[in-house]
Amino acid sequence: METSLLPRKKLPIGIQTFREIREENCYYADKTAFALQLIHEGKHYFLSRPRRFGKSLFLDTLKELFEGNQALFTGLYAEKNWDWSVRYPVIRLSLGARVAKTPEILTAALDKQLGYLEALHHCPATYSDIPNRLADLIEKLSARTGQRVVVLIDEYDKPILDNITEPELALVMRNALRDLYAVLKDSDAYLKFVFITGVSKFSKVSLFSGLNNLNDITIVPLYSAICGYTEHDLDTVFTAELTGLDRQQIRAWYNGYNWTGEAVYNPFDLLLLFQRRQFKSYWFETGTPTFLVELLANRKWFTPDLMQREVNDAILSTFDVDKIATEALLWQTGYLTFKHTTEAIPGFQIYTLGYPNREVEAALNNALLSAYGTDAQPTLLARSHLYQGLVRRDTEALRQSIHALFASIPNDWYRNTPLSQFEGYYASIFYSQLAALGLNVQGEDVTNRGRIDLSLKLENQVYLFKFKVVDKETEGKALQQLIDRGYAEKFRAPDIRITQIGVEFSREQRNIVGWDVLDDTQDKTQNK
Repeated sequence: METSLLPRKKLPIGIQTFREIREENCYYADKTAFALQLIHEGKHYFLSRPRRFGKSLFLDTLKELFEGNQALFTGLYAEKNWDWSVRYPVIRLSLGARVAKTPEILTAALDKQLGYLEALHHCPATYSDIPNRLADLIEKLSARTGQRVVVLIDEYDKPILDNITEPELALVMRNALRDLYAVLKDSDAYLKFVFITGVSKFSKVSLFSGLNNLNDITIVPLYSAICGYTEHDLDTVFTAELTGLDRQQIRAWYNGYNWTGEAVYNPFDLLLLFQRRQFKSYWFETGTPTFLVELLANRKWFTPDLMQREVNDAILSTFDVDKIATEALLWQTGYLTFKHTTEAIPGFQIYTLGYPNREVEAALNNALLSAYGTDAQPTLLARSHLYQGLVRRDTEALRQSIHALFASIPNDWYRNTPLSQFEGYYASIFYSQLAALGLNVQGEDVTNRGRIDLSLKLENQVYLFKFKVVDKETEGKALQQLIDRGYAEKFRAPDIRITQIGVEFSREQRNIVGWDVLDDTQDKTQNK
């Protein structure tokens, strides 16, 4: 295996402590300029990012900064741009250590953390309830040190998300946390800086009704790269790790997360790639919630829509226990990201959501296939044959693999699917099987339910698919419709081979009844 001659540092896989990263000579992408910008501009902040994006590390960086531990910042932006003569007391709380399935577990977790802080700062508790203890600790710390207090809260929403499938319990957790966060507004006179972060972006009205001065920077373009690794980070911080890896492949697999500004990589993905030197779905495999996949299946989600979905601020800002918009959930958990932003009406933004990268597209569609009724083993076998057929340009092998996929679906799924939803169901299965290959699949026209046009690029080959559910009167027309739309024209080049395939399904036979192929290089049609 080719190795780099550049000096290599320790990969901080799973390390969320800033001090450990700096003292153990780990790679670190400098985010201190973001920290100083936030401190300079304001006081109360909220940030939502998906899991394993470095939120906890950023909070720990803030903690060390405010506590004045200058030695840890040698060579970083903050070293020469921060007043190290002033130190601030810091209260850092994390709600993510345990799965809080009861209010008592939540209370115990907060009690332990507050107890530690009270002992550390020699501020014994005066009150027994958590909100009053927090307020009392803030006031005492400010009085004792002569400085206003910094409050950092990590995974603020986890006790709610732990119970999201049990709405009544989730509401109890939400109300308990609302009382806790309300303390921060009442204690404002004693506070220097507040930063709250988590995975989800709950409605301000439901959870932060008392914190109406909270500045949500989740989709502020300036802070799009506050967590995650940028292209610049790869070129500078991780140069020694890039030897022997295809940079374009790295970008296609792992880049693309965007919050209306600079796109970033998920740190967990890149660190595991640099360690193992293999392209795999590292981030996806660490904890994709069953709840999310089941929700998409139960709502009969048309999976090709995941490639491109338009939403507005209202959908993204109304996430709550009793109102979970599918698009908001997919965006907040990192399975969809911003691709484009337009201002259709002055003051009103329209966001186009899509997959951030190939890892998410392939892995999510693989998970969805099981939720949509396909059996795992036959699906995987059919996918293997599908890939080999694509590589060999064997269209009969392609047809057999798709036929085997649909033949593996139990009859119960057909009985439980209304006739009106058959087109969308067939299209979803067909698209997800192609997308799960981890290849370059693009939707050409996914606006008409059940009529899916896809392009798939594989080296110098391009496959164009037209999908259609037919009856006796409409069969045999899918390929011609694909040709008539002229999709092939934009792919034509001297070294590109284009194959157009019309795929027709029958409700009655529950499988392929038409498979018409036009190979441009042979200029002939094959009918199966």
